[in-house]
Amino acid sequence: MSINPYVPRPIDRPTEVPLGAHADLSALDEAKIFAAPTDPADWPAWRERLTAWRADARARTGYTGAHYDQVPGDCFSVCLVWLWDETLYDHEQGVFTVDAFLEAAERDFGGFDGVVLWHAYPVIGLDDRNQFDYYRDVPELPEVVRAFQERGVRVFVDYNPWDTGTRRETGTDAQEVAALAGKLGVDGVFLDTLKEGADELRRELDAVRPGIVLEGESRVPLARIGDHAMSWAQWFADSDVPGVLRAKWFERRHILHHTRRWHRNHLDELHSAWLNGCGVLVWESVFGVWVGWNERDRAVLRAMRRVQASHAAWLRAEDWVPLADHPGSGHVYASRWTHDGEPLWTVVNRGDDHDGPWLRTAPRPGRRFVDLVTGAQLTVTADPDGTVTVGGPLPAGAIAAVVVTTDATVPAHPAPVGDPAFPARAAVRLRTPWAPRTELPTGMVAVDGGRHELRVHHRVRETGLYGETPYVDEWKPLPPRLHHTGTLRRAVALGRFAIDPDEVTHGQYAEFLRATGYRPVRPERFTAGQGPADAPVTGVDLADARAYAAWAGLRLPTEDEWQVAAEAGLLRRREPLVWNLTESEHSDGRTRFVILKGGAAYRAEGSDWYLDGGPQPPDVSVKLLLLGAGLTRSDQVGFRCAADLGEVPTAPTDGSDGRAGDAAEEAR
Repeated sequence: MSINPYVPRPIDRPTEVPLGAHADLSALDEAKIFAAPTDPADWPAWRERLTAWRADARARTGYTGAHYDQVPGDCFSVCLVWLWDETLYDHEQGVFTVDAFLEAAERDFGGFDGVVLWHAYPVIGLDDRNQFDYYRDVPELPEVVRAFQERGVRVFVDYNPWDTGTRRETGTDAQEVAALAGKLGVDGVFLDTLKEGADELRRELDAVRPGIVLEGESRVPLARIGDHAMSWAQWFADSDVPGVLRAKWFERRHILHHTRRWHRNHLDELHSAWLNGCGVLVWESVFGVWVGWNERDRAVLRAMRRVQASHAAWLRAEDWVPLADHPGSGHVYASRWTHDGEPLWTVVNRGDDHDGPWLRTAPRPGRRFVDLVTGAQLTVTADPDGTVTVGGPLPAGAIAAVVVTTDATVPAHPAPVGDPAFPARAAVRLRTPWAPRTELPTGMVAVDGGRHELRVHHRVRETGLYGETPYVDEWKPLPPRLHHTGTLRRAVALGRFAIDPDEVTHGQYAEFLRATGYRPVRPERFTAGQGPADAPVTGVDLADARAYAAWAGLRLPTEDEWQVAAEAGLLRRREPLVWNLTESEHSDGRTRFVILKGGAAYRAEGSDWYLDGGPQPPDVSVKLLLLGAGLTRSDQVGFRCAADLGEVPTAPTDGSDGRAGDAAEEAR
């Protein structure tokens, strides 16, 4: 059966609630969202059925909620961030920049309650390093975790259960996850592709420290809400009239984080989170592809966070009435939360610009109705039945937070408005290579310049290839669109160039080290020059390869030059086969990546999520996200050199003075 990727799948859609007094409600156990009836007259019965289901489900599961007593505070807004995101890691200096990251988070989103430090996918599978290595091999990571926590931000790591084809650990995965959590001192674990963690994982984490959070992806099973304090509400479609999140209704302290990773409009997630007293997951760089939040949605989230900070106790209160106090018409909906006898209404406008009633409720003599989002006092009109109608202007898509107060003033804030357009970013090449030679260097082969029509193949993963978003506004990409072979046609104009027919060897790199005394900025995993003299050099990153090439008066080939030379039969491959770095470092300001060519001997088996491996034909390109702390260095990655032939330009196009050896000198 073909699935339209632009509409929710059946599993994503809300679950209808039977309204009959004797209806079987057990089918609601597996819902993501309880759909709300379109007719307000049905809402009281709907709420009664939800209340009955909750009481029955808690009794059937013997629910106590004891686990939540061990989990500190609330965590409404979480950012999923690539560990080597350029807002968090300075690739030039080789240092983490937690303060700069949090300053940007405060400015753009009003701050975060937590961060998920995503670390291995989509790089894992490059060699036999496993998911735990990609955390353990970052020596300062415990300090990074503490830096976040000292600033009031909780830290989560992620667990990839599909990682079964790389280096195996001596313990079980559950033991290794728990050991990692203990070493790093993190607050929780995100469960990639898992709705729930195994009992063993829960036990191992509790042995390290009670209260470590498990957050499953998508719909957490009813029986596990009791020991999974949060869940990752990915791809939850709401009903036209806003519904209720099952896990939150079951346990008021459970926090879901709404997200639709490929969407450019997040109002639906924000509205559902607001009415359900939950949070969102901000994910702007999805595995190396920019899917940034627009300014309007950022403004809405900033407004939400102010109220979440001041009224968290209301949003976990037992006294929660969804679709409360509706005025009888219109597309303005509210939840009412009551804490210590005081109400808070979280309000959304799901329709066009509105100027009229928001709520119909009991009068509060001597008190004012105020919107905490803007600080505006609301209009109150007495109704014939003794109630009052409360309202005022509320733009399309806007949110509000209504309280009743005797305070003379409430802080004023600007309305959460902004540009709803997608904030596009381009991934641009960071360097223009230039290594002129008037004669063909010894041992190299010449390639004529000219225009080339290249056909490039790549496996379509979430990473894309050159930074483009592969799944704009899709729900969950599934095969055959996910992991199929994509084709990209590139028209390139190349100058005449020379290229090494073979990769640089360990022996050649050792000669460079002896001649220059080169020392890498981050020596972790630097093994260049230490292998068999005639084997391709490995254990290098782009800076290491560029330093060698500059010393030799050369440069790295671009991915286009590499492909043209290989398709002409001019390149040989040394053994063991290793990927070739190319001079194609790109950045969109958040993620850096490089294009690899040629394939490698190593191939991780057992999951489609691994990076490509094995020998690859010349037309295949692979996008490798660049890591820090020396982790890009691999025993499966080497390089070869190239040079420019023909007339020497009057000035280099990369801003350097063109002297051979500059890179090596600067890197010492």
